[in-house]
Amino acid sequence: MSQVNRETDVFIAGGGPAGLAAAIACRQRGLRVAVADVCHPPIEKPCGEGLMPDAIDILRRLGVVLPPNAGFPMTGIRFLGADAAVEASFPNGIGVGIRRRVLHEALTRSAEAAGAALMWGARVTGPFSGGVMINGQPLRCHWVVGADGERSQIRRWTGLDQPAHYARRFGFRRHFLVPPWTDRVEVHWGRAAQFYVTPVSPREVCVVLLSRDRHRRIRTALSEFPDLQARLDGAPSGPERGALSVSQQLRCVARGNVALVGDCSGSVDAVTGEGLCLAFRQAEALASAIDAGDLRLYAAAHRRFLRRPALMARLLLTMDRFDLIRRRALRTLSAKPEIFANLLAAHVAGRPAAELVVGGIVPLGLSMLAVR
Repeated sequence: MSQVNRETDVFIAGGGPAGLAAAIACRQRGLRVAVADVCHPPIEKPCGEGLMPDAIDILRRLGVVLPPNAGFPMTGIRFLGADAAVEASFPNGIGVGIRRRVLHEALTRSAEAAGAALMWGARVTGPFSGGVMINGQPLRCHWVVGADGERSQIRRWTGLDQPAHYARRFGFRRHFLVPPWTDRVEVHWGRAAQFYVTPVSPREVCVVLLSRDRHRRIRTALSEFPDLQARLDGAPSGPERGALSVSQQLRCVARGNVALVGDCSGSVDAVTGEGLCLAFRQAEALASAIDAGDLRLYAAAHRRFLRRPALMARLLLTMDRFDLIRRRALRTLSAKPEIFANLLAAHVAGRPAAELVVGGIVPLGLSMLAVR
């Protein structure tokens, strides 16, 4: 670091989507921002690679321009079980399936254009009273933001590593060179596992396996999903990469001049498809709170943002855990697709958690009682 770069308003540890979105949002408010990450762009991560319509809207507000024809338009969600299927369109526009590295490149360009100082290959080695140490050199800052993922160092250093709830599953991702057969994101439900399929280009789909079994892999698990296996059979594929899918809520996401954003601030299971949108919402709220000089505003917004996706995650994980509930729920949704449409609308459009309950979960539960 040169002398001119040894002081900033906001320091962000972690240059993934959450950290870069927070950097852009802070720069929009005129704050000096520095971002450090031990990796070099583009940073890859195994994920479902789908951006819901509300995530696209936030990226537009941040001035992030996705490259033309870089992804594949998504119009809705489809659930498929052994004897039932249901689908619905997004009520608030079109989403996009896009490779994670392409999204990261777009965010990096936007952060650079916004004037954030990006330090790649830089390791945060510890805090000190006036800021943080990066590669052994001090960087003075007024605010510290942890955006360094589920195993956050910033979270541990500041004593915020106190989950009120924690659960995990295992996710494995592979790309298959096969033309998408639908413009929907498909969730294929099986016994104790799901396949999450996202079209990411006119000739490629992203396939994610989610389960509680750390040893289960995509190729072997496909034998339990014959319809999906038939679509992918013989298609060239890339390497398989794995990651934890964590459901976690923290007791506190801000303390003093330190705040957490993205996965290190809590997360929901990947089957909800909500991780990136949550991070982008948090980034905007955090920048606003820092600009106002009051992180309590961010903590309150963070709790509000997490309620609805956490509630949806509990519903979907209940379906994952209990075979009878899953089969009955899918048959009910297939018979009454308007309930599925209400659930999707409440989930993707950022509506209050109460609307998810009243408009979707309660009608689903009552209708399931009548299904045999």
